[in-house]
Amino acid sequence: MTIKQIQLLSVPVADQDRAKDFYVDTLGFDLLADNSMGPDQRWVQVGPGGGQTSITLVTWFGTMPPGSLKGLVLETDDLDADFSALRSRGVPIPDGIQEQPWGRFVTFDDPDGNGIVLQATTTPGG
Repeated sequence: MTIKQIQLLSVPVADQDRAKDFYVDTLGFDLLADNSMGPDQRWVQVGPGGGQTSITLVTWFGTMPPGSLKGLVLETDDLDADFSALRSRGVPIPDGIQEQPWGRFVTFDDPDGNGIVLQATTTPGG
């Protein structure tokens, strides 16, 4: 096999405009595409600047109800600054910053209840 990366992850949402606003305006992702796929479907794709993997905000998978994705892990170089930015943008983070031997993280949900982990991984020996 010659798989070299994960290109795309589908995140199930109820309202693509609300989700797009959250991922672009709140998390700072780039809007990569927002195209019609027919009369009642859109392809809305977002991703972190310079990242190899992006996200499509989907409404059309019956087996993926909005809010059913848990454990989307995002990496940051500055957890403290990002935590403050998220809180100032109204994102509830009830548990605050948590510490583990491998690094630090916060958990929160997008507007549909999809679970997100924002982490700063500690390098071994560092």
